Amino acid sequence: MKSATSIILAACVAGVAAQAAATTNAPAKGEAKMEKATFAAGCFWGVEAEFRAVKGVQDTAVGYTGGAVPNPTYEQVCTHATGHAEAVEVQFDPKVVSYEQLLDLFWKIHDPTQLDRQGPDVGSNYRSAIFCHTPEQQKAAQASLDKLQATPGYYNRKIVTQIVAAAPFYRAEEYHQRYLEKHGRAKCRN
Repeated sequence: MKSATSIILAACVAGVAAQAAATTNAPAKGEAKMEKATFAAGCFWGVEAEFRAVKGVQDTAVGYTGGAVPNPTYEQVCTHATGHAEAVEVQFDPKVVSYEQLLDLFWKIHDPTQLDRQGPDVGSNYRSAIFCHTPEQQKAAQASLDKLQATPGYYNRKIVTQIVAAAPFYRAEEYHQRYLEKHGRAKCRN
């Protein structure tokens, strides 16, 4: 028979080990390792809805990145004075959907030849940009841009999408998160 002290000690050790495992970023055994991608392609409401629909995308958040002001508000970003882009941060399972597949969708859902605008939305906060979290993402993003630009008949204009290192991402106000879903709409312009 084990003594009460040894049972309590074993329980404490197990509890500390479980707590330590829970506070690390490493996935638990059998869990997929998520990766992050960040895209700016105009108004973030529609961009978020498009990425949320992709199998393998585990979560999305809309927010602001690429600017100089910490923790900007929507109103500040709309002044075009902060330097931020409206962007979508995508958490995805690379075993289900590749970064390259996310890039393909990114190119399809907006016009990457429009400088500082998408449709009726005008300003640097609506610019086309890919914010890369790793050197591998940067290489993949540049390769996909080069391939798209070289596609005969795809665009007769120059692609102006920025490919830059990921900057701090500031989650937008809660009312912007899943905005179209909350309002029963599939797209910004139906």
